[in-house]
Amino acid sequence: MDSPPQGYRKNVGICLINSNNKIFSAARLDIPGSWQMPQGGIDESENPRDAAVRELREETGVTSAEVIAEVPHWLTYDFPSEVREKLNRQWGSDWKGQAQKWFLFRFTGKDDEVNLLGDGTEKPEFGEWSWLSPEQVLDGAVEFKKSVYKEVLTVFSTHLNSNL
Repeated sequence: MDSPPQGYRKNVGICLINSNNKIFSAARLDIPGSWQMPQGGIDESENPRDAAVRELREETGVTSAEVIAEVPHWLTYDFPSEVREKLNRQWGSDWKGQAQKWFLFRFTGKDDEVNLLGDGTEKPEFGEWSWLSPEQVLDGAVEFKKSVYKEVLTVFSTHLNSNL
């Protein structure tokens, strides 16, 4: 699938790993108890890799990272009805869910580079962050994203030393 299916918002996901192959995950400010990997929309005429680099910087302040792998196809998830209504009001759209292109980044900086205020261009989304195992990332994810997370972590498992 070279392009995302109709009715889904084009989006990127970022699996950022450190030198111990732990995964960056952050607690959402708007959904208490929900942790996620960074993600965000792809701007018009922007390619997914560039969007992933931009979103990583905007959401975490991280610029010391390199892309080391990519999920070769689009992954989709549907929004639960209450989430769909809220987001579609916010975005002025009618998306069923998101179609994501996922990238694995290796963090090459120091932890103090992480800044949840991001680069200051967007409203902060996260309140705290941690380096987690793949199992912990899955446990902390909202239910409607878990199947995508599982597939992402499976595709990247050789880089994570994980048996998901």
